[in-house]
Amino acid sequence: QVQLVESGGGLVQAGGSLRLSCAASENIFSLGVMGWYRQAPGKQRELVATITNGGSTNLADSVKGRFTISRDNAKNTMYLEMNTLKIEDTAVYYCNARRSLGFFGSQDYWGQGTQVTVSS
Repeated sequence: QVQLVESGGGLVQAGGSLRLSCAASENIFSLGVMGWYRQAPGKQRELVATITNGGSTNLADSVKGRFTISRDNAKNTMYLEMNTLKIEDTAVYYCNARRSLGFFGSQDYWGQGTQVTVSS
C-alpha cells in the first residue's frame, strides 16, 4: 500500500506563493502518473495538474502560467509550485498516484490532503 503525505499548505494573501510537496513511501518512478487535485467547499474534486514519470506535464486551464508541477524521483517526492495565487484557488489539495496494472486497469492512491487558503 503506497502512502502519500502532502505538506506545504497554509494561509497566504492573494498574489502570494506556496509550494506543496507530496512524499511517497516507495519509489515513485514505479507509480507512473502522479498529480494534484483540489476540492473547494461545496464543489467536486477537480484535476489541477499531472506529471508522468518521464516528466510530461498537464495543467488545468485555470492554473496554467501560475502553477508548476514537478517530481524528483530520487527523493520520491512530487511538488506543486503555486504562484500568483487567487482567492478561487482556496481548496484542499490532494496528491494522487496512479499505478498501472496493465490488463487489470490501474490503482489510485491518495494523500490525506493539505489546506490552501488564499485571502484578499
